[in-house]
Amino acid sequence: MKKSLITAVLFTLFSMPALASQKTVTLSVPGMTCSACPITVKAALKRVDGVSSVQVRYEERDATVTFDDEKTSVEAITEATTNAGYPSTLMQSGAKQE
Repeated sequence: MKKSLITAVLFTLFSMPALASQKTVTLSVPGMTCSACPITVKAALKRVDGVSSVQVRYEERDATVTFDDEKTSVEAITEATTNAGYPSTLMQSGAKQE
């Protein structure tokens, strides 16, 4: 009985996914020139695997992105906006971990 309990506990622990590190960065997206641009930028960012949250602000011409750093990178995120026609650059010097 003890062996089966230990086995069940170990199986449960090892089958749980590793806790990924969530990071949040803010990108400068100066090419957003109309109120419809943020829709395209947000859609491009949401398609990146590992991105969990996107907030795009037209007035400030920026995008705040929360992502799993084990699945994607800042480079992949900026590439997504560039491929959508809106080149972006990292505004913060370091990514904030959550």
